[in-house]
This record gives sequence, C-alpha cells and structure tokens, in this order.
Amino acid sequence: MRRTPKDTQTSARKITRRSLVLGGAQLGFMGLLAWRMRFLQVDQADQFRMLAEENRINMRLIPPARGEIYDRNGIAIARNEPAYRITMVEEDAGDVDEVIARLSRIVLLDPGDIERAKTEMKRSAPFLPITLADRVSWTDVSRIAVNTPALPGITPEVGLSRAYPLDQDFAHVVGYVGPVSDYDLSKIEDPDPVLMIPRFQIGKVGLEAKMEDDLRGTAGAKRVEVNAVGRVMRELDRQEGHQGASIQLTTDYLLQNYVQARLGGESAAAVVIDCTNGDILAIGSAPSFDPNLFVRGISVSDYRALTENKYRPLANKTVQGTYPPGSTFKMVVALAGLEAGVISGRDTYYCNGHLKVSNRRFHCWRRGGHGHLNVIGALRESCDVFFYELALEVGIERITEMANRLGLGVQHDLPMSAVASGLMPSKQWKRDVRGQEWVIGDTVNASIGQGFVLASPMQLAVMTARIASGNNVTPRLIKTIDGVEQPSGAGESLGISAASLKLARDGMFEVSNSRQGTGYGARVIAENMRMAGKSGTSQVRNISVAERAAGVTSNADLPWERRDHALWVDFAPFDNPKVAVAVVVEHGGGGSSVAAPIARDITLQALYGEDPPLEAYPAKDRDRIAEQQRRLRALRPRVEKEKMSRA
Repeated sequence: MRRTPKDTQTSARKITRRSLVLGGAQLGFMGLLAWRMRFLQVDQADQFRMLAEENRINMRLIPPARGEIYDRNGIAIARNEPAYRITMVEEDAGDVDEVIARLSRIVLLDPGDIERAKTEMKRSAPFLPITLADRVSWTDVSRIAVNTPALPGITPEVGLSRAYPLDQDFAHVVGYVGPVSDYDLSKIEDPDPVLMIPRFQIGKVGLEAKMEDDLRGTAGAKRVEVNAVGRVMRELDRQEGHQGASIQLTTDYLLQNYVQARLGGESAAAVVIDCTNGDILAIGSAPSFDPNLFVRGISVSDYRALTENKYRPLANKTVQGTYPPGSTFKMVVALAGLEAGVISGRDTYYCNGHLKVSNRRFHCWRRGGHGHLNVIGALRESCDVFFYELALEVGIERITEMANRLGLGVQHDLPMSAVASGLMPSKQWKRDVRGQEWVIGDTVNASIGQGFVLASPMQLAVMTARIASGNNVTPRLIKTIDGVEQPSGAGESLGISAASLKLARDGMFEVSNSRQGTGYGARVIAENMRMAGKSGTSQVRNISVAERAAGVTSNADLPWERRDHALWVDFAPFDNPKVAVAVVVEHGGGGSSVAAPIARDITLQALYGEDPPLEAYPAKDRDRIAEQQRRLRALRPRVEKEKMSRA
C-alpha cells in the first residue's frame, strides 16, 4: 500500500526525535566516561601511582648494629664481630635434601641447625633465605664459593654477631643476647618492627636485657624491587639505621678478672665499691659461665651441666643471692643503739656465754663468754650476748630503720637481672606475711643477723661504704651512655652522728688489727693500707641442745649443703676510705678463716691496681701469697692480651 505524504512526514518526525534522544544519551554517556577517566587519571593519579609502586617496590628493614659495652678503661666487654653464615633459598635449591647432603660433604653442619632450618622453611615463603649455619669460618665460606655450581640456592653471607671477649669474667654483669622469642614479644605492648626480623637478637638477661632499648639502636630501611610473586629483583636505595648507644661501665676489667680468679672454685660472690662515689669497681659471682655459648646456641649437654651444678653458676649471687648476714650485721645494731641513746661508747654488757630469754638460752659463739665489753670490744670479739642485750633495749623497729638507712632491705636501682631487696623484718611485716605476732626471740635472732634477716653481697658492700663515708652512697654500674656521664652515687650525709660512726669504724679496725680481733689473721701490714673489717658466720641449720651439749659438729665434718655461710666486709684505707668490699662464700664455714683472706686480697688488689707487694702481708703469709699470685697470673693471659691489643 502506497504511503501518503502525511504518513511519511509523521514517520520522519518520529525518527528524528528518537535519533536525538539516542544521540543525546550516547553523548551523555561519553561525557560521563570522559569525566570518570579524567578523575581517575588526573585527580586520583598520585594515589594510584602510589598503589602501583607499592605492588612493585617493597620496604625492608636493615637490622641496626648493637651498641657496645666497655669497662671504665675502654676495654670491650661486649662487642660486635663480623660473622659468616650459610643461607638457603628453597625455590632456588630445588631438591632441598639433596643440596643439604652435598653441602654436608663440604662443611660440617649441625643436625639440630638443619632441623630448625627445615622447620623455618615450612613456615616461610619459598623465596626467603633461611639460615642453615651461623658463625662459620672463612675456610668454610671459601669451600662453598668454590663449589657454588653444585649448590643451587646456597649463599654465604656476612653479618654482625655479639661476642664477649672476656667471656666468664662479666657473664653475670652483662648477661647475653639471643633470638627474639614469642615470650619476649608477649612482654612488649608495642613491639618494634625490627624484632620481627628472623633470628634478630635482643638482650636476655643482665645489662643486655635491662638496657635493651639503648643498646638496640634504630633500624635502617631499603627499597627493593620485587616481581609479581614477591621475589627481590634489585635494590633501589637504602637508608642506614643508627647503632645502639655505647655503654661504659664503672667496673675495672683487671680487678674484675682478679676477683673471678680469686674466688676460684668456691660458690661465692664479691663486690668492690668506691666509697667516694658509689662506683662498682668489681662484682663477681662464682662459678661463672661463658655467655658466648648462649649467643651461638648452647647445646643441651652444656646447658644441663650448668643447671645441674650444685654451685648454681647461672645465678648472680651478688644481687640475686640473699643470705643471713650473721655478725656483719652487728654494726647496724650498734649504730641503732648509739643513735637512740641506749648506750654510749663507755657502757658495757656482761657476757657469760649465753642469755636466757623466755625459758630459752641464746648462746654466744664463745662458750665461756667474753666478760664485760663495750661496743668497740663487742665488735672486735664479735660477742653475741652483747648484741642480744642491746637489741632487746633498742627494739626491732629502730634496728630495721637503721638497716634501711645503711642500704639493707632496700632494692638498689641497678641494671641487672632479679636484683633482690633482701629482708629487714618488722612487727608489721611478720603480721602481714607470717600471720603471727612478733616475739622477743625474733629480736634476739635478728641482733646477730640471723632469723628473718637477709641481705645480698651488694647490700653488704653498700652498708660498709656508707659506714666508711658517712654518706648515702648508692651503687652505680653505668659510668657513661654515648659519652654522657651518668649521675654520681656519692650521696648526701646519712645523718648519723660522727661520734657514732667513729665507734663503729674503730670497732671494725680492732677486728682486723687487734690480736683479740676475729679478723686479725687476715690483716694488712702496710701502714697506709690498713683495713677495717667485720667477719660473719651465718648458720643454715639448727643446732640441737643435745649436739651443743656433746660439742657442736665442725663444718668440715658436715655435708657441703649444711655448712655455715662465710662472710666478710671491710673498707680501706682506714684513715681515708677508698674502697668497700663484701665477700660471701656459700657454705664456706668460718667468715674470718675463709671469707676474710679472699676479701683482704681483693681489697689490696683494688687499692694497688696490680698485684700488691708482699710487704703488705704478714710475714708468715708471704710465701703462700707469692705462690698464689703466680697461680692467679696464669689464669689471666687473655686479659693481658686484651690490654696489649688496646695499647
């Protein structure tokens, strides 16, 4: 049917409208697309460029060099040494077991290290390097380099490892480092990202642990280009981190070495403090251990030998060990009585060998008694009954207050592990802790440093330094941090009268220099080096009435664990105190016979700065001392070598 002109015109108008609508829609879509493309490519260009870069470029941390530790003379105690290690990349190795087998035929590998490495491979991406062996020799590295074609995925690397050149001498002071563990991370609220680096080492015990934040340093960073699976293709740039702070201790490495050698095979501790400023010149605990074993990964057999040793070589007896101070505590009771006005230098008590309190006899160490003694005589001859009587008049509260003032029962602020506060009991303490009331016998026991009273060798050295100086001397272990001098421990006056301090010091002088003194056998002859001291013997067992009647069993006839502890404290020179010394020998027996000679030798070594002249000793001891000096010098070759290398 033929269309009319009108129909044709109507149809054309409809087509035109549809074309306009469709064209407008297409134009609007193209405009919206163009706007979106402009938004993404121009307005959001920086954001998408950053995302693309992050997919292609990774930031990786560079472990910082750990700060080093030195003695007061600049001798390295803990330092970083280049160390070679062998790493493997699993995806490059192919057959891991076969490659390890080939490597084992070239260098000696520890089976335990191999098992740990395989475990790490299972937890890590196949392109990450895993350490197979650490601290390998240059010879082993050379062998691997020669055989590289047969060892796919194996790479020798060089890094820094902690080393303790004086090994056992400072083990209890400095401690050691080890790999970060899950337990370590659990103790840190916001862990430093560098701690996540595989096998990154941190301080575990001792100064290394307590000063971790200063010693660790700040990590660096490097930008590396990676492929689609995260494998490193090349390094683009790096920013080095900052090494940890260098720490200088107050200790003297030669004196420290002498102390460790002099303590020998005993289970013992010794502390030497500068009376003028509180500097710890030496702090030795015996037996010791080699901290390098822990850095390298201690074997099961070596660790078992340390933990099963009855002398407890891992324990730092100087600050962790607490002992009944025995008669070394008598200066505290004397000063408490003098300051309270209970006695004067002229007052005496009578000792007949015992004191009866509440139907119980408290015996003096001298069975027949000492007769009438004043405070100087009581210290000189270590009369127990004198101090029983005095303590009952003074009371435990004033004794405890004086003990705290002298540094006992106080946790000293030192960067060492498990620093003990010891124990100075009071009536309230016994109610709170024991749920019992204080009884008069508790005061009697405390008066001679027994019963509840406990003190560490460090506290006893502080006590002695405070008596010698009259000042509130506090122990200082760190001399400088990155060259910045740390606060002195000299302290202000204790507030104890000069007259009271003089009586206590004179009593200690008599102990060492009077023929009636309990420490006369360990005296110093050199006039300008004479020392003032006090012996102590603390019981670790109860003596029954029957045993006392039959005769107390001598320490030599008892098993080691049941023998008395031997203690000695001293300061010297008497007229111008420079050093204070405390020595404790666990289960050593008598303080005057065992601990005093050790302390005398350490004191003289500290004063002279080298082996003292034989003329400083009594004539009868000189041959023995000469032989002892020769023997101890033979134990110090590495120290002399270290001194020569520094020079």
